[in-house]
Amino acid sequence: MRSPTLGFKAGLEIHQQLDTGKLFCACPGYLRQDAGDVRVTRKLHAIAGETGEVDVAVQHEAGKEKTFVYEGYHDSTCLVELDEEPPHLISPAALDEALRVALLLNCEVYQHTQIMRKLVIDGSNTSGFQRTVVLARNGYIETSFGKVPIDTVCLEEDSARLVSEKSGKEVVYRLDRLGIPLVEIATAPTLTTPVQVKETALKLGEILRACKVKRGIGTIRQDVNISSPGHPRVEVKGFQDVAMMEQTILTEIARQQSEKQGASQVRQALPDGTTKFLRPMPGKARMYPETDLPLLYISKERLDGLKKSLPRLQHDIRQDLLKQGLSSDLVTLVLDGYVPLYTTLVKRHAVSPVLTAKLITLWTQEVGTKAHMTADERASVLTEAIYDEILEYVASGRLAEGHVKGVLKSVVEGKSVSSSLPAPGLDENALEQTIRALVAEKPGLRANAYMGLVIGKLGTGIDKKKTMDILQKVVG
Repeated sequence: MRSPTLGFKAGLEIHQQLDTGKLFCACPGYLRQDAGDVRVTRKLHAIAGETGEVDVAVQHEAGKEKTFVYEGYHDSTCLVELDEEPPHLISPAALDEALRVALLLNCEVYQHTQIMRKLVIDGSNTSGFQRTVVLARNGYIETSFGKVPIDTVCLEEDSARLVSEKSGKEVVYRLDRLGIPLVEIATAPTLTTPVQVKETALKLGEILRACKVKRGIGTIRQDVNISSPGHPRVEVKGFQDVAMMEQTILTEIARQQSEKQGASQVRQALPDGTTKFLRPMPGKARMYPETDLPLLYISKERLDGLKKSLPRLQHDIRQDLLKQGLSSDLVTLVLDGYVPLYTTLVKRHAVSPVLTAKLITLWTQEVGTKAHMTADERASVLTEAIYDEILEYVASGRLAEGHVKGVLKSVVEGKSVSSSLPAPGLDENALEQTIRALVAEKPGLRANAYMGLVIGKLGTGIDKKKTMDILQKVVG
């Protein structure tokens, strides 16, 4: 039996939400949990695209004859989302972020480009179309199996959010997601194994996370275009978990090869690795120019400015952190959202990078967990200013590195950094005198009990090992 992957080829499409305001209006780009206070009902109709023909996928949706209800909000939905007002000029913040993605993908950016309308009448857009613009082309990324070509990078608006569907005829959407900027990355169909598809998806995800993108479930959508010998292209949509790509691709190839007469179509990826039919494959007939917006001009000066501020990828940051002496586990902790803070503190203070990394990640998490604090509560107490103060004491020699964790614990308990420092100038003889005085004052206790009394008198910054050695000598 021949391998089911023989002759198979695939390309990826990644759709990632940008963490900016909406693309064609000034509304905020966040999702709401409360019910909408505006409701609009619409029916959408199929029309011809730029070629003068009605797209087959558009005809398919029109045949369902559905009624669409849109929920909006008085304070975060505007007339643009309701298609009662022309779109505003494209968001500069969203455009810049999409251009950064294109530059990181080594793409050629178009100096002049046309914003287009893509016909979509499944109800996910009040206007019956989605606005999209091709920004760049002919890029590539490096992978372990060589370069993967990037065909295009587009910027488009996200769809409305599905809330419910009644009896298959009335569909309710919410407008909070409509208009959130999406950057779309399309690779060339040059991937020939499921492993290559997965690695490419992970690499593209790393590049996107270096930019200002939204995080969490639903903020990134990954589609795979697959064709096998004797079968036309099939687009499998909706991968939320990259780990499922390999299994789903193999299952889809087996399905394609089992069909005697296959059709090009769009299918939905299911959690069990299978797929289901969604609609016929759309074509170019559903595209036509956006008549309410001018040609988009991207100047060389704009691109030159963006090139100077391109973010670094996690792989490169990881190598730098390892060179600074951080362990692999500590690097992983720093990369989980702490890179800007770590970089700032290391530049400000002449202390060990390892100490700085442990302070803001490992030790902070430990003392917060022991104090039963949430991540938000911990962040509100252990601020950048607190870290600055602690590291300044370390740099000045006033606080030994071995005492830093104890100071951090005291701050979580409500004390100031200065009051948590060990007593200045307390040498071993002075420490022993203090201990003997406490033993004489409260005789008969165990060493651990005296340790608590010493900490209460001298603070958590004392050398605990030295203190216990003296206690064992004095108490016996």
